[in-house]
Amino acid sequence: MATRVCFLGHAALLFESDGLNVLIDPFLTGNPVAAITADQARADLILVTHGHGDHVGDTAAIATRTGATVAANYEISEWFKGVGGNLPADKVHGPQHGGSFTYKGVRVKLTLAFHGSELPDGSNGGNPCGFVITFADGFKVYDAGDTALFGDMALIGEAGLDLATIPIGDYYTMGPDDAIRAVQMLKPRYVLPIHYNTFPPIAQDAAAWAARIERETSSKAVVLKPGEWFEIPPR
Repeated sequence: MATRVCFLGHAALLFESDGLNVLIDPFLTGNPVAAITADQARADLILVTHGHGDHVGDTAAIATRTGATVAANYEISEWFKGVGGNLPADKVHGPQHGGSFTYKGVRVKLTLAFHGSELPDGSNGGNPCGFVITFADGFKVYDAGDTALFGDMALIGEAGLDLATIPIGDYYTMGPDDAIRAVQMLKPRYVLPIHYNTFPPIAQDAAAWAARIERETSSKAVVLKPGEWFEIPPR
């Protein structure tokens, strides 16, 4: 089965690959552009990049309903096992930056991200992260999460990325100009913009940014409306 991604709005993404559903940052309840509701979400594995409410979102509720495994940094994983959801310990992974784990043939590695991570109740959310996900079919995806531009993106790109999902909203994350520079370092085959147009401070023209990607980088831009899918083409 091919690997494909659905943009659910804001920074929420659903990947389908080899029968597995990998959900990232499922902020659905309270998300004005969400493509689905929390009770419609499918998940076998849920990845959370950091502690802010617009990324933690409905993770605990979806995991409780579906039985999904949840992965985040150590501090957030401990929160999910306690006051953040009372999730079963055997259903929660808590690696740290540079560490990785494998779930049913899907390898997940935590990368750096430059942002905040306080949890919704004010608890310590540790350090934010991104994820490099290697699916069973060999496709590699980098979800940057919420981050500023940083030079080690060039090292992340050495993995040979098929798809990168990059924030472009500015104000809380890097904006369009820095996101172009990020893509120039990452060199993915395809790039998908996230974390924009949810709220007024992060309004951006994604089509104009995509046109710049085509002119200024070696990557191809994919702009999805919430609810639309993109199937990663063969190499």
